[in-house]
Amino acid sequence: MSNRTLVPEAKDAMNKFKMEAASEVGVSLKNGYNGDLTAKQAGSIGGQMVKKMIQSAENSLKSGSL
Repeated sequence: MSNRTLVPEAKDAMNKFKMEAASEVGVSLKNGYNGDLTAKQAGSIGGQMVKKMIQSAENSLKSGSL
């Protein structure tokens, strides 16, 4: 699996989204490389991002805009 953004124009928005998700789960991220995170911290961030994406999709389905 690749870690590249499929829509390059969305890279800044995805980074902001990741920072917001990290903040919500209490993990401090720095700009650039964050290889010092534990697997638990990284998983918490990813899980929060998925949760928010699912919530957004559900809201879109509910409003009929998806």
